[in-house]
Amino acid sequence: MASVAEIIETMNSKFNADAAAGLDLIFQFNIEDGETYHLIVKDGACTVEQGENDDANVTLIMNTETFEGIATGETDGMQAFMSGQLRVEGDMMLATKLGELFPA
Repeated sequence: MASVAEIIETMNSKFNADAAAGLDLIFQFNIEDGETYHLIVKDGACTVEQGENDDANVTLIMNTETFEGIATGETDGMQAFMSGQLRVEGDMMLATKLGELFPA
């Protein structure tokens, strides 16, 4: 299994700048058995930072295995949410944008 840092780096390498045009959002990933990271999407760019951000628009809470599955496209985010593997705090509709911003 990949580390949380490796998964975040892979996601960042797939960043779709066109889908991020005009956005100013912070996505936080609280990984229960790993680290916490947040992605700042602003003006068509993405910055990755470790740790929590008090201004996160949406926070996704899951374990490393679920995070890796969603990031690679092996796990459907909505199915993970419905089965309780993924919890969302904040603006839930923003979580659906992750697939456009970071295509698997």
